Amino acid sequence: MGTAVDDAAAAEFHDFFERHYAELARLAHMLTGEKDAADDLAADALVALWHRWDRVRAADHPAAYARGVVANMARSRIRSAVRERRRVALFWGQRAEGVDDPDVPAVVDVQEALRTLPFRKRACVVLRHAFDLSEKDTALTLGISVGTVKSQTSKGMAELQRLLGDRAASQLVGGRQ
Repeated sequence: MGTAVDDAAAAEFHDFFERHYAELARLAHMLTGEKDAADDLAADALVALWHRWDRVRAADHPAAYARGVVANMARSRIRSAVRERRRVALFWGQRAEGVDDPDVPAVVDVQEALRTLPFRKRACVVLRHAFDLSEKDTALTLGISVGTVKSQTSKGMAELQRLLGDRAASQLVGGRQ
């Protein structure tokens, strides 16, 4: 039988879950580009948060902490996928074909363009523009400085503008996809 403290913590976590699960799944989807994996990543992140709930609930910004966990898990998933693709390519004796300057049509999906960005740039662009987080909140989420957020967001947006054109990239800046 649980104690009053355990019950209170469970109720508090349940409330946190209800308020933030959809946002965390959306963040995972935008960072990985994998809709099916997004729910799993968000759920895994929330399980990890539950195991550290005392630390999370004492944090100044529990939602930022949760977004950071999702971002780290997404980064790990992406790295694992890259390693797996390299192993498969080595096994089959094929080289991964890279295109330095792709001919991107005007109707390229924003998610495809986002996937071309390195993880940190992608995370900064997504958190700043799709989630409307401040530079400070983005820095807290990713565990980096505000200056790095500014720099990575600017470079990421410049790359998106190069890939998508000014009109499509400005739609992302407006938080619309």
